[in-house]
Amino acid sequence: MGHQEKQSIVSIIGSVLVIGFYSLYVYRNYIQADMELLNDFQFWGKSFLYLIPVAIVVQIVIHIVFAIANRIITQEDIPDFTDERDKLIELKSIRISHWIFIVGFMLAMGSLAIAMKPYIMFLTLISTGFLSSLASEVAKIIYYRKGV
Repeated sequence: MGHQEKQSIVSIIGSVLVIGFYSLYVYRNYIQADMELLNDFQFWGKSFLYLIPVAIVVQIVIHIVFAIANRIITQEDIPDFTDERDKLIELKSIRISHWIFIVGFMLAMGSLAIAMKPYIMFLTLISTGFLSSLASEVAKIIYYRKGV
């Protein structure tokens, strides 16, 4: 298994942990006590704005720990070059991720258009954003395994 595949697996695990723990934290500390918060736009805005830096910081820390652990275990340096194949795989995985998010965005806006509760739109945006990042990493693993 190459370094890029390992890094993608670490990203998947990190994304699942971040969204899982953050969702559990928000549910236990806020939503469970007051279900009316689900219809509060200010609550959803704050939740999104807090999720973004938390996810970024946690992903950075996870990747640093992974790089250190990988170096200690394998005695190999992290590859500091990317070739055309790496760039092509990155572009293809980003394309898949963007399409999934666009479909999710359209579903979220459609939920508002058919007069569903506002929290459905926010949950759709969060879940499709999460799914698009997972799909991107899974696509990278597949492309590195089978080739472009």
